[in-house]
Amino acid sequence: MAEAYKAAGVDVEAGYESVRLIKDHVKRTTIPGVLGGIGGFGGLFEIPQGYKNPVLVSGTDGVGTKLRIAFLTDKHDTIGQDCVAMCVNDVACSGAKPLFFLDYLAVGKNKPERIAEIVKGVADGCELAGCALVGGETAEMPGFYPVDEYDLAGFSVGVVEKENITDGARAKAGDVLIGIASSGIHSNGYSLVRKLFDLNSDGAADRIAKYSDELGKTIGEELLTPTRIYVKPLLSLIEKVGINTVSHITGGGFIENVPRMLPDNLNAVIRKGTWDVLPVFDMMKKLGNLTELDMYNTFNMGIGMICAIDSAKADEATRILANCGEKAYIIGELKSGNKEVEIC
Repeated sequence: MAEAYKAAGVDVEAGYESVRLIKDHVKRTTIPGVLGGIGGFGGLFEIPQGYKNPVLVSGTDGVGTKLRIAFLTDKHDTIGQDCVAMCVNDVACSGAKPLFFLDYLAVGKNKPERIAEIVKGVADGCELAGCALVGGETAEMPGFYPVDEYDLAGFSVGVVEKENITDGARAKAGDVLIGIASSGIHSNGYSLVRKLFDLNSDGAADRIAKYSDELGKTIGEELLTPTRIYVKPLLSLIEKVGINTVSHITGGGFIENVPRMLPDNLNAVIRKGTWDVLPVFDMMKKLGNLTELDMYNTFNMGIGMICAIDSAKADEATRILANCGEKAYIIGELKSGNKEVEIC
């Protein structure tokens, strides 16, 4: 069957086997609103009831060059969580509950077991976010990607009541900034990460397998730590105390992302030493002899989300986050200004 296509490098039968292997992973993400299953031409999801003026919020992203770490370690079952996290965390920044997720996986050669590993990670991420994996696409592209490499991207849609959108309109001078800890580097800055750990040349697989006493794990284990998904803690915080504005600390670190949460008349003051900077960031700073600006303009520095909360509710907010299993720190405040971040 399809022998001519197979001779050109595309194995249709392997594609069928991939779909069979991922069905159970997709099934466990099913939530109310999902209509039908995988295999159709579109993923169907019914708009939830109970909203007076629902607004759909969408987000799309990929994993980036962190994928190289998966290739070097031949470990593929967590990278999907990174893909989900980069999308749903952004969606949640608007106060929205992610409803569903779709992925796009382009491979040099369709290896069904590897596809299943990748989709397992996607399904894990969807479960953590409370959204459904309603579909996706796997494209076998021989001659375009090497046989052992792939690219992964995704797309999520959430919903929020229009009057509850977290857009910074309620932010004000005196609001307290609460930082929620990251799990590690997350999924940004990996072109620099790979340079710092010398992972672009021969012997990289051996170097990444080395155990680090400073990290308490191998380099590869540290660099593959999946991005933390903040959806449920954020939604809990919004429901119980309210969030005036919020920033997801991704590519561009503090310097680029914090101003995105600010109205034109406010600055964010971030106070160093108020949270635990993870060892991997100190290690990279030393390896590259990087400046503080380099670090804060590239990495999350141990803080994955920053929320502005009414000052009277700050302690309650940290307790709520702790009850959700998150490490949270009071790291600064908002003051009058012109949409800048001050790190002091």
